Amino acid sequence: MAERTLRGARLGGQSFEDERGIEFAARQQVGYNCPQGHFFEITMSVEADIPAQWECPRCGTVALSAAGILPEAKAEKPVRTHWDMLLERRSVEELEDILTERLELLRGGEIGPAHLHRPSKAKKKANA
Repeated sequence: MAERTLRGARLGGQSFEDERGIEFAARQQVGYNCPQGHFFEITMSVEADIPAQWECPRCGTVALSAAGILPEAKAEKPVRTHWDMLLERRSVEELEDILTERLELLRGGEIGPAHLHRPSKAKKKANA
């Protein structure tokens, strides 16, 4: 295996290209103030949209832009409850009808657990 290795060059460690003729993108330093009192700067492109907040490299808390850029307020969706979703599918009248039907079936012993059913008077007389 030693015969097949490349000698004289560290692969990936060095680039043999030089920087002549290369024009780098314009850059700017953007400062951020951490709530813990840290100040740091990030190098960004001049064309980039500057974020209003950035994670502090020292403590990990969210730091705000020193240039006074404020974060956008996110529109919060109202909380949808089960009842709200149910009312999207059925009206209150339909729900009352369904409840009445289900209660009749439950009281008649056609649905529900067996220990909730009361034997009817006709069944008691037939068994006696």
